[in-house]
Amino acid sequence: MPDLGKIDREFFETHVRPRLGAERDDVCLGPTPGVDFGLLSIGDRTVAIATDPVSVLPALGYERAGRFALDVVLADVAVSGLPPSHLAVSFSLPPGMSDEAFAAVWEGLHAEATDLGVSVVTGHTARYDGCSFPWVGGATALAVGDAADVVRPDGARPGDDLLVTGGPAVETTGLLTTLFPERVDLPPATLATAQDRLEEASCVRDALTAAAAGPVTAMHDATEGGLHGAFAEMATGAGVRFEIERDRIPVRPGVAETCAALDIDPWTATTSGTLVVAVDPEGTDAVLSALADRGTTAARIGRVVEGEGAYVDGDRIAAPSVDASWAAYARLST
Repeated sequence: MPDLGKIDREFFETHVRPRLGAERDDVCLGPTPGVDFGLLSIGDRTVAIATDPVSVLPALGYERAGRFALDVVLADVAVSGLPPSHLAVSFSLPPGMSDEAFAAVWEGLHAEATDLGVSVVTGHTARYDGCSFPWVGGATALAVGDAADVVRPDGARPGDDLLVTGGPAVETTGLLTTLFPERVDLPPATLATAQDRLEEASCVRDALTAAAAGPVTAMHDATEGGLHGAFAEMATGAGVRFEIERDRIPVRPGVAETCAALDIDPWTATTSGTLVVAVDPEGTDAVLSALADRGTTAARIGRVVEGEGAYVDGDRIAAPSVDASWAAYARLST
């Protein structure tokens, strides 16, 4: 397994998949590489469930950091096409975090959860020696709906169109320029534009909008490994070939300039908030129109065909072993 980041497929298949506890008839989908959530069948309802770390970045301001943390957690169930509905959250806080700081984090989380119709149903909050920002806990999100409405990240089919919202390195651009503005060598106007990208680092509403407009066959949030990672994971999971034209992929203002200034490959840098969507061609225009009505940048960037792997301008790409933004973050934070 890699020294940093998610375990690889080989480690998963060797050590995790053979040891998943008891077998139960109500588990429709268990842990699967490249799939953001699991599925349970409860009576006549289906529950999508996903667990993620909770990351709180004090430099964003605690209330904003709480909202940002929640959006990242909810994304993995939102790409199922089912609206997130319930949340369990555990905080393991640094001893030096004040009551007032935590209250602000919780207010940001609460406000965003209320707006999205999500209820917090259980949790745990404590301070512990050895804990430090940004990784201060974990959370489990649930979404409840009908099995027929579930969209899987590995559901792309030959003949589908491929769409991308946002574009490469949106999260990386917004986050690094906001956290380290004095260390990014950009003109003030360009820096401000780049910082605006952080407000686009949420895909929950876009995922639900796309799924409702569909028919959508697959969705994936391009987080660790960026767009190249998402393309490779989706194509491998579905057993199909993605044919992608790079010039069709939107690039948001400030991204190219920031990535050049920080020597980051934008195509393999984390970009929470950017979706890769496979859609039946009869629904492509409807999905693009619905996203445009939300003010979301999106484009048709390729198609799904018979075969295997992800190809950009005819060249096969692989999921990166290390996210391109991590070295820059480590350098800027020291």
